[in-house]
Amino acid sequence: MEAIAPTTRVVQGPSLRQRLAARGFDAVTLLVVPAAVFSLLLFVYPFAFGFILSFEPKNGGWLANYQRFFSDSYLYDTIANTLLLSVPVTLLNLLFAVPVSFRVRLMRRQRLLTTILVLPITLGTVLVAEGLLNYLGPQGWFNRTLVALGLIDQPLRLVHNYWGVFASLVITGFPFTFLLTLSYVTGIDPALEQAAATLGASAWQRFVHVYLPLLMPGFAITFCLSFVQAFSVFPSAVLLGEPAGSTRVISIAAYQAAFEEYDYSMASAVAMIMGFVQLAIVVLVLASRGLFYRGPASGAKG
Repeated sequence: MEAIAPTTRVVQGPSLRQRLAARGFDAVTLLVVPAAVFSLLLFVYPFAFGFILSFEPKNGGWLANYQRFFSDSYLYDTIANTLLLSVPVTLLNLLFAVPVSFRVRLMRRQRLLTTILVLPITLGTVLVAEGLLNYLGPQGWFNRTLVALGLIDQPLRLVHNYWGVFASLVITGFPFTFLLTLSYVTGIDPALEQAAATLGASAWQRFVHVYLPLLMPGFAITFCLSFVQAFSVFPSAVLLGEPAGSTRVISIAAYQAAFEEYDYSMASAVAMIMGFVQLAIVVLVLASRGLFYRGPASGAKG
């Protein structure tokens, strides 16, 4: 009988696809590629191009645009003007959104009321500004009603000043702030509040010691997103404010540099300053979250 040679089994290592999948690069990961390319083309490249362009002024050295901005009070005051609008508007919207969200989450027809509250988003900033001009203007319904009732002798100046822009930002920014706040409020397990109530905690104590610590991370994110939206105000400041006065925000300075002076390098520098101011506020707010609460981000249901 012939001897049967022993067979050797060749052990193959994992395939390239398996090795990539083990490191997190699988077919699902490829779905991120279009979004990454989209962000690169529409956000990263324009930012990099504008950043480089800001150091190529028409006259002077490579820092001439920034020196001009911070040496001219008519330019650098736009930072304070913008902050004086965006910060109070964001805080007020957040202050209104919290009690409304707590109330809406208990209502049966939550979807209907939510739809009504977010309706200003569909109108757009320009349409809201036009409506406020017709309603709050010297010959608007509001002033006419007050005059007819004998409450005032002459129309109140409610537009083409700080308060006109403020009202527009509140109306257009509240729905966004409300939706974010509602998502955080409804994500907290009601059993936490019920447990505190059984221990004798009042409504205010339950909010301060149960809800507020769990909501602080969400409030910080909501503040940042709402602040960035309000900080970039432009149509409202032009239509309802004083573009050459108290509501000359930084976006108007960038617009004038680009389309009135045709100095795109200076406009890019103003835009970079605008972006860095927003980034500084956002980093400050996010960094301060740990001062209030260091536990889980939320108390989710279930």
